[in-house]
Amino acid sequence: MPKLHRKRDGKPLRDAMARAGLSGPELAEATKEVDPAGKGVSPATVGRITGQGKTARDRCELETAWFVAEALHRRTNAPLQDLFAMPTPSTSTIERSSPDADEE
Repeated sequence: MPKLHRKRDGKPLRDAMARAGLSGPELAEATKEVDPAGKGVSPATVGRITGQGKTARDRCELETAWFVAEALHRRTNAPLQDLFAMPTPSTSTIERSSPDADEE
């Protein structure tokens, strides 16, 4: 499953949190409301994807991004695509073949 990249070092996430009036732990709690299993996202994970320091992470699992974005969307109407971006395709996964001239 692809990992999503937070946009602009997490600034849109932090802005949406501010508009929603949610701290990191409160956002983590709000993700439980949108998780069918009721587990949500841990406060530490929310801190890593919204933070700016050494522990900040630019990528997260699609499910994590969805729970965070959905919890924020319910309070601010911010869609997932405003907060996270899909990764660009990697050329290392493209299958390559040798040219016909190499075969004899």
